[in-house]
Amino acid sequence: MSLSVATRKLLLMTALIVAVVAAVTLAGPGATADRKVRRAVAPVKDINGKLVATVTFTVQESGMIHVSVWGEKLPPGFHGFHIHAVGVCDRATKFMSAGGHLASSGQTHGGHDGDLPVLLVNGNGTARERVNTDRFGLKQLLDVDGSAVVIHELPDNYANIPDRYGTPDTTTLATGDSGGRIGCGVVDRG
Repeated sequence: MSLSVATRKLLLMTALIVAVVAAVTLAGPGATADRKVRRAVAPVKDINGKLVATVTFTVQESGMIHVSVWGEKLPPGFHGFHIHAVGVCDRATKFMSAGGHLASSGQTHGGHDGDLPVLLVNGNGTARERVNTDRFGLKQLLDVDGSAVVIHELPDNYANIPDRYGTPDTTTLATGDSGGRIGCGVVDRG
């Protein structure tokens, strides 16, 4: 039984439509170009290039950003933990390529958009942290120059210097005296 050319074209067109619908369905909602980004991830690596943490950013129904940290093989203690303004983690620069903290004009440390609670690393090198924030959105994290998560070597004092010690200097006002950068991860769509 042979099919007419018109019937074969109709069957081929039907099969093509079914294949496209199946592909879009299997790809999920992320396949559409106009879909809003709802999640971003930053794999944080140490100066040797080893993965030491994964930080996930998820938009909640309220619009708040849920930040989740899962870290391993980090030095125990408290560590400054921030979003930095540039999405570059060049180990040759000891992660200075990530720029300063994500901040709107005129903000000082403790009030920067990218200031997060200190990260407590347990004696076994693991860290777990969850926090909700409205200080930034995924649009800011994924802008043209991107952003990076940085874990610092020292605790963050949030530029809280008691009066008896004098006026905080520019380093304290910019960084919270968190020290060097021991981990860095570029934030990317999740």
